Amino acid sequence: MKKYIIIIYGIAITILIDYLSSFTSKFIGLKSDFFPNSFFKHSTILFLSLIAILFFKKHVRFKLKIPKLKTLLKPIAFGLLVSFVSGIIMSIALFFSKENNTMPISNLTITQILFFVFIYSSIAEELLFRGFLLNIIRPLRTKKIAVFNKKISYSVVTSALMFGLYHIIPINYDKSIIYTIGMLFGPFALGIVAGYYQEKYENHIYAIIIHMSGNLFGMIGMIVLNFNG
Repeated sequence: MKKYIIIIYGIAITILIDYLSSFTSKFIGLKSDFFPNSFFKHSTILFLSLIAILFFKKHVRFKLKIPKLKTLLKPIAFGLLVSFVSGIIMSIALFFSKENNTMPISNLTITQILFFVFIYSSIAEELLFRGFLLNIIRPLRTKKIAVFNKKISYSVVTSALMFGLYHIIPINYDKSIIYTIGMLFGPFALGIVAGYYQEKYENHIYAIIIHMSGNLFGMIGMIVLNFNG
């Protein structure tokens, strides 16, 4: 299969999985106080991503292994940095756009936030955007751009952009451009870091851990809101 064809397949399948996951979360629900609506969306992403990885196993070099602790320190630090900076940028965007940043999941319990937001969503989303997409568009690795003395491949940039769009597409179209850019920055930057370290170590576990560290400040914020509520 030609390289550009597999790249198109990878992007198209990622979009399809996103669409199907949104469909299931809207029309399929379980009347439960424990499982939030996001559980069905992320479960669909997890299931379909695994199928896609297995179906395209000749083109997807998926590796998952326990890393050395010393190699995790810098990726985690960058994940936390992205979370902190994106929080500041989002606050500035909210100030200038005059938008209300509603958090529909702020009514979850601490256990639900920890499992469904911090752990489960990180694993599901990374399996799609880095486990499947980043690996299947591997031919784009040959082209790179320099960012802060680091060589970032086109494949990393592409998967990060798709990850960012995945987070802003559900936003209402009446939102301001400033607000939308603020919402896009965090996932895009986190996707760059996650993709860079996954490619560097050829190990998907780095992307998952970076995603979790990038969600840390947001998780703490939701827990604080939970207590104050």
